[in-house]
Amino acid sequence: MSAPLTSVAAHRQSCLDLVRPLPPLDLALRDALGCVLAEDVVSPRPLPAFDNSAMDGYAVRVRDVETATEENPVGLPVVGDIAAGRADTLRLVGGTTARIMTGAPVPQGTEAVVPVEWTDRGVSHVVVRRAPVPGQHIRLAGEDAPAGTLVLEAGTRLEPRHIGVLAALGRARVRVRPRPRVVVVSTGTEVVEPGVTLARGQLHDANGYLLTAAVEDVGALGYRVGVVADDARELAAVLDDQLVRADVVITSGGVSEGAYDTVKEVLSAPGVHAVRFDRVAVQPGMPQGLGTLGEQGVPVFTLPGNPVSSFVSFEVFVRPALRRMLGDEGPDPQRPRVRAVAGTGWTSPEGKEQYVRAAWTRDAAGRFVVEPVSGHGSHLVTALARATCLAVVPVGVSEVAPGDEVECVLLGPLPPEAALDVPGARA
Repeated sequence: MSAPLTSVAAHRQSCLDLVRPLPPLDLALRDALGCVLAEDVVSPRPLPAFDNSAMDGYAVRVRDVETATEENPVGLPVVGDIAAGRADTLRLVGGTTARIMTGAPVPQGTEAVVPVEWTDRGVSHVVVRRAPVPGQHIRLAGEDAPAGTLVLEAGTRLEPRHIGVLAALGRARVRVRPRPRVVVVSTGTEVVEPGVTLARGQLHDANGYLLTAAVEDVGALGYRVGVVADDARELAAVLDDQLVRADVVITSGGVSEGAYDTVKEVLSAPGVHAVRFDRVAVQPGMPQGLGTLGEQGVPVFTLPGNPVSSFVSFEVFVRPALRRMLGDEGPDPQRPRVRAVAGTGWTSPEGKEQYVRAAWTRDAAGRFVVEPVSGHGSHLVTALARATCLAVVPVGVSEVAPGDEVECVLLGPLPPEAALDVPGARA
């Protein structure tokens, strides 16, 4: 009799247990995009550091121009120009004004800035036709962040907006968890590169490109290796060559029970590799493998060869592990899930946890509704492009009826208005 199937939860936990966050390092700001902060970032000084003008205009004392109107403008002598970047300290004398540029430090005694549009744009003497209120068009020191403010928290994945904030704080380097280097290997003598004309019995390498893109979408660095034929010696050599640059290896294909399942043959052989192969209670993607390669102990995940099986396996098992390596310390770092209503029915194998390619919509009543976008075949790859979620059917359920509540793994963000009223939404 066959051994009992491993549960999805148990196999996912094994994947998480296999990895750990990479040690932090200091990176130049330009190289930190996509990395996860390993430190809290506190503003070392007020931001902005000094009171400065928010407009091109004229620095004034309010009482000197408080009566200014279009019908009765007020004239003032212009005693100087203040450009952005000027370092010396000026003081504004009552009854005068200084022309000032956006971002320039305001002179001492300045109570407001009159925009140039409210004046005749005078150089030595200016006519003001509208009165400002106290503080108008002045950016105060510390208005954005007083000194000592927590600006970015450890665990933040750095996006362009975060890089800009760090630069504004004067940080040239930042302590982050580096992006894992993930090598992706597709196997199969029948698999050829996209762009090559197919001969009978051949297919293009969808998995290599799909998995590499999925790796990079998580935030890791993906390195796709060319297709490796079903040759044990060739595969062993490729894996050995890649270990020098890999924090993780992902293979696709060659993990079932067939005569040419080379990944299983190579990684099951006695030696420096420690890989186990399981039958997991999941549809699609039952054959799975995980372990370590070489004396370096590089984590490896061996995924099935059918593209849909490979994709689902990555989402359910590998993606959480890569999130953990990136520094996500949550107990179960998966994609967000929501609960929705099945718009149509479908069947499910009772002894497996099923992940159905599906798309969500809104019905006439405004309900969040999910429907499959194709059949269950793991070779039906085009439906992946139309799927916006994976509908999850738990073990023990053999049929989903229209109107049943179903948990869905989101493959992309919900629109904000949808996220507000979907019951059971969780990050």
